[in-house]
Amino acid sequence: MKVTVDQDKCVASGQCVVAAMEVFDQRDEDGIVVLLNAEPPAGQAEDVRHAAAVCPALAIEIQDY
Repeated sequence: MKVTVDQDKCVASGQCVVAAMEVFDQRDEDGIVVLLNAEPPAGQAEDVRHAAAVCPALAIEIQDY
């Protein structure tokens, strides 16, 4: 799995961090998403997919290998 984020779409809701804190964080100054791990291990795949699903801005894209 490869994860990408579009920081220009992000609305800083923080739902991705709640869903997968090992993969996503937020910038302190404005809350915009920060991708911590673009290729998370298989054990985090379900959380990452949930994060993408709950993102109100659809700023998270997942590509499966």
